Amino acid sequence: MASDQGYVDYIRDQAAPAVDIAYRKMFGEYALYLDGKVVALVCDNHLFVKPTAEGRALLRTVTEQVPYPRGKPHFLIDDIDDRELLQRLLAVTARALPMPRPKPEPAKRRRNAP
Repeated sequence: MASDQGYVDYIRDQAAPAVDIAYRKMFGEYALYLDGKVVALVCDNHLFVKPTAEGRALLRTVTEQVPYPRGKPHFLIDDIDDRELLQRLLAVTARALPMPRPKPEPAKRRRNAP
């Protein structure tokens, strides 16, 4: 089952204005970005935050689940109505994650000489 745009919009509204979340739709689900880093996924209208030690300490009680088959466990966040906790969780997760590797430049195509 694909996630609803409305659910993603609600998460973004809950995170704002303290946290400016960007998103990208992928395969009917969504990746949530903060500071250029993927911090969470929305799959089947559930929020899955990337696991970090800082996030675990903030949450105290953690439920881990895979967001999609063969995926890595993420923190399953059931209570997205707690705005302050959600903002803090997304912010500490972004700070704890490394910057993504730069994408390699595409190889130049060689043109065949006539």
